[in-house]
Formats: sequence, structure tokens, C-alpha cells
Amino acid sequence: MKSTVETLSPTRVRLEIEVPFAELEPSLKKAYREIGSQVVIPGFRRGKVPTAVIDQRVGRGAVLNEAVQEVIPTQILAAVREHEVKTLGRPEVEITEFADGQPLKFTAEVDVRPEITLPDLSAIEVTVDALVVNEDDVDEQLKGLRDRFATLKTVERPALVGDFVQIDLVATVDGEEVPGGSANNISHEVGSGQLVPGLDDVLAGMSAGDSTTFTTQLVGGDFEGRDAEVSVSVKSVKDKQLPPVDDEFAQLASEFDTLDELKDDLRTRLSRVKRMEQLYSARDLALKAVIDATEVPAPEGVVKDEVESRKESMNDQLQRIGASFEDYLSTEGKTEEEMDAELNEAAVEGVKVQLVLDTLADAEDIQVSDDEFGHEIVHRAQRAGVGPQQYYDQLVQAGVAGAVFGDVRRGKALGLVLERVKIVDSEGTALSLDDLRGPTDEHEGHDHGDHEGHNH
Repeated sequence: MKSTVETLSPTRVRLEIEVPFAELEPSLKKAYREIGSQVVIPGFRRGKVPTAVIDQRVGRGAVLNEAVQEVIPTQILAAVREHEVKTLGRPEVEITEFADGQPLKFTAEVDVRPEITLPDLSAIEVTVDALVVNEDDVDEQLKGLRDRFATLKTVERPALVGDFVQIDLVATVDGEEVPGGSANNISHEVGSGQLVPGLDDVLAGMSAGDSTTFTTQLVGGDFEGRDAEVSVSVKSVKDKQLPPVDDEFAQLASEFDTLDELKDDLRTRLSRVKRMEQLYSARDLALKAVIDATEVPAPEGVVKDEVESRKESMNDQLQRIGASFEDYLSTEGKTEEEMDAELNEAAVEGVKVQLVLDTLADAEDIQVSDDEFGHEIVHRAQRAGVGPQQYYDQLVQAGVAGAVFGDVRRGKALGLVLERVKIVDSEGTALSLDDLRGPTDEHEGHDHGDHEGHNH
């Protein structure tokens, strides 16, 4: 095998490879064996068909083609190793010359990792919002807890915003009942906007036993976009009564005995959330600053594949909820071209981040231990709802186990970035990575209102 490499751009090369016909012989014999085991020819046992018969019945060209398709990937890999090319993505192959008995000549264009000069990380400074937990934040958390422990009491008065009503609904278009447009005994919070547009406007002021009709535009189903007449009947009106905020409420809604203890715990939890927000902000700002300080060209082929991958993932998620890509575009008020542009921008940014972190990992000789890789496999398997060994086997079968390994390595490189850049908050306080991670709280894992013994 002879090969040469030509640099087309900082992110793309063309390999020209020539393979003597003699080096195709092992793959050619394998192709004859595989085709011979698949065809059925009278007078010959399966797998024992002579090559001359296969040439006559299947064609020598088909055998040569199968042999070439097997040879090309291995020859590309050999050329990549010979020229020490750091490839990215899939190569685009073009056979330039080949005939029976003659050398195979082909080219393979492939994206490569560009040479990147990293900046001095310690010279980079990013600013995050200061960690502030005020009483309004605590009160908002208390309000959420009170809502979870609220009780509903039937009242003999017109409904107000915030009340819960029990209603029957019937929707019709031109006198014909809309499929799925009827429902009985629905509990609905007035003003929540959770049901039909326009419903809350008519419910406010209605009492138990009242009925009315209103017109709304349907947003789904066979009558999408059509005006429908909706009949609504109120069966009961209930007032949401919130428990008083005191020590007794603290005992009901949490594992604490006093309101002050509950508030202190809420402050701790809010601090943890805001500290995590600081960490995410520092991560994003630090990566952007490193990329801005580094000339990082994004390989077009890799970006294209990433866009297609993101689009496919988006379509899969939409299908799982019974929606289409066109529905999503309509809801977002965007054209397909605008969505493609957004996906392309995100893909370019994502590819640049990967390139920078890979370069840093190489420069620092970052290694991934078996335990670290195994921990990531277990974590991803749990999220996927399968066993770790099954998940790993699926990765190997799909040929993407190396990608997970790369993700773990980049994660360690990212940790190094956050350790070396200077992080300050908006009040000028310097923050370390340990500051952002915060202390481990002894109440971690408890959830207010979900402890044993209380039913809500």
C-alpha cells in the first residue's frame, strides 16, 4: 500500500491511497466464501460453490466490489497511522481507478483535528453573579410548600381567580361534537390557563349550577384552526385555603420542629441551588473565554454530522410525545431555515469546545481510569433504565464506546479549566472550584413534605 496526504485546509486532508491487487487477495477470497455461503445453486452444496460458478452466476464484479468495500476502511486506517493524522468524523471516499487484476486507487477526504495553541488559563478571568439568598426567595419557597398542603372548601359564591371549580365541558363545531372535546367532572383552577383558551374569562363570576357558552379556536385534532363553541357547566366552587405559617406547619411540611429551622433549611437549599447556578455559569463563561482567546476552526464535516445528529434527536423526542417537527416549528414561530441556522450555530460551538478540551487533555496527558469510565457507564445506564453491562455491550456493538471515553476525558479537562481560570463574583470575591461545589449537606436527599407519616 502506498499513500500520500494533502492538506486541504486546517481542518481537512485528502489521502491518496494505492493498493496493489495482490493485497486484495485475502479480502477477495473472503468475499467468495461469504457469497458462496449465501447463494443456492443446484448441484452444489451451500458454501462449496466453485469461484468460476460464482463468477458466472453472480458476477466477478460483485465479488470485487465486496472485497474493495472491506479493504478500503482498513487501508484508510493504515494510512492515517502512517501519516499520524488525527481524524474526526467519517471520510468521504472516491474510487479513482480500479480494474480486475490492477491496483486499487482511491481518495479519502476526512476532517482532522486542527493544531490549536491554548491561551494561559490563569490569565483568564470570568465574573459570575454573587450568591445572594434574600427573604423573598425564602418566602417564595414557603409559598410553594403552603400550596402543596392547601385544602379545598366548597363555597356558596361566584368563582374568583385562584378558586377551584368542578366543571363539565362540551365542544362543538357547526353543531357537530368535536372528538375528544367533551369531559365531565374536571377540577380546574380559575386563572391557571391550563385548559381551553377563553375558559378562565367566563368562569370568573360563575356559581355552582351556572352554565354558559363561549367561542374558542381549536389548536389540535381534525378541527385545528376552526372556531368551536364550548359549553361549560359549573358543578361546584371551592376556595383554596392555605395553612398558617407557624411551627405546626413546619412539623407538617418537613422534618423540622420549628418554622425558624425550616426557613434555615430552605436558605441552605437555595444557597446550594444558586451555588450550582454559579458553577454552570462559570463553566459556560470560562469555555467561551478560552474559545474566544483561541483560534479554533470548526471542521465542516463534523459540524454537519453534529447538526444532523441533533436534528434526529429532536425528531425522536417530538415523536415520543406525538408531535412533528412542523408542529414544533409552528409553536416556536420559526422557519426550518432559522432552526437549521440555530442548530448549526450550536453545533459549531459544541465542536469547538470538544476540540479545545481534547487539546488540553493531550497537553496535560489526562488519563481516564477504569473506575472513572465504569462510573460513567453506570450513570448513563441508570438514566437509560438498563443494566450497566447491557448498556456497555450496546455501546460496543454501536461502535461508540470510545465516544463515551472521550466525554469522560473532556470532563476532566473541563475541571482543569475551572481550577486554573480566575473566577470572581459580582461583588469582587474570588471563588475556587471547591467554593462553587460547596459543602455536602447532612440533610441531602430529604424532600420537604414527602417524609413518612404525612399524606397530601
